[in-house]
Amino acid sequence: QVQLLESGGGLVQAGGSLRLSCAASKSSFSINDMGWYRQAPGNQHELVAIITTTGVTVYADSVKGRFTISRDNAKSTVNLQMNSLKPEDTAVYYCYVDVSSTNFRYWGQGTQVTVSS
Repeated sequence: QVQLLESGGGLVQAGGSLRLSCAASKSSFSINDMGWYRQAPGNQHELVAIITTTGVTVYADSVKGRFTISRDNAKSTVNLQMNSLKPEDTAVYYCYVDVSSTNFRYWGQGTQVTVSS
């Protein structure tokens, strides 16, 4: 069982920044991709960013150039630096990790990000 603990959400004005962090209880050697999704009220679950074990990153078009995903394999953490935030970024953000030994995706509990205009 892998547990993920998220932190860093909150309320910020448009144009501001937030940094989300997610720490996994599992040792990094068995973790493959890590990433973030978000879900706004009335909307579907939306992929925000992915980072592979080799550091390759993929971003949703809506966040390219504003968000940066990173990972620390030694600490089994994945971070999401969010700059130039917009009201439409308001959502609950969920981190995930794909664990190779179980071939299963584990999710964080979600953290609320609210961007005021």
